[in-house]
Amino acid sequence: MTAEHSESSPLVRIRSLLPGLARAEQRVAKVVLESPSTVARRSITEVAEAAGTSETTVTRFCKAIGVGGYPELRIALAADTARSEAHADRDLGGDINPDDDLKTVVGKVTFADSRAVEETADQLDIDVLAEVVSAVANAGRVDVYGVGASAFVALDLQQKLHRIGRVSFAWNDTHIMLTSAAVLKPGDVAVAISHTGATADTVEALRVAREHGATTVALTNYPTSPIAEVADLVLTTAARETTFRSGATASRIAQLTVVDCLFIGVAQRHLDETIKALDSTRDAVGPHRLETRHDGRRKPRDTGK
Repeated sequence: MTAEHSESSPLVRIRSLLPGLARAEQRVAKVVLESPSTVARRSITEVAEAAGTSETTVTRFCKAIGVGGYPELRIALAADTARSEAHADRDLGGDINPDDDLKTVVGKVTFADSRAVEETADQLDIDVLAEVVSAVANAGRVDVYGVGASAFVALDLQQKLHRIGRVSFAWNDTHIMLTSAAVLKPGDVAVAISHTGATADTVEALRVAREHGATTVALTNYPTSPIAEVADLVLTTAARETTFRSGATASRIAQLTVVDCLFIGVAQRHLDETIKALDSTRDAVGPHRLETRHDGRRKPRDTGK
């Protein structure tokens, strides 16, 4: 693997790059993803035959995912298999089946969420994250775009930034996203969130923001997706798709993990201001919380009698 991805799972890298690979290379990728431990023991000829392609294509596939060649891929897959076996007692598989009982569903969901967080952390480019932190910390204004499930993540980032005194807005309506992007300028930052990186409305808003001089940031699971083409900086997640992917479960958890890291990084840059802002906002909402006892029960109201 390249230095940038040497510590992350090769399977994470393959899944993230899959949509951008050539068709023949995608067939190789699917063979690898279906049984990485088997591929780790196979020759390049056997893998090429299983994928219905040539050895040359297998070699191109290795280079496309950042591996020097097939021998290096086998080593990386063998190491990843060993790591997976260490978690064998927890690995419940990705797909939720119609006949799974609720206990099994809970196990599979929590496993998928925890793996999404772990794998996202393993492959997150810290240098790029540091650039995004600097851009956001010094921005005059930060606009965040996302539709569907990504809109909730956008709102979470906006709320966090707003609470520490950063001027930030979150938009999920196409027309409002575009008008927001059109009034951004150099020194401002636009953050677009899209798991697939192919949500047309979000991509278009980020493109307009870039045209007007704003620093553009994309948060996506696929670094070669269309949204990356209009982003100055790309942050990636590592969430696996499952039967209930349409529910945006693990992908949302992975996105929120990156948002939390970004928020803490920005907060550290303005620590004194951050502490004051957090204290002020906590005091502002304090009167709207019901008082509770140590056992969690609500305290009786003081009637003054």
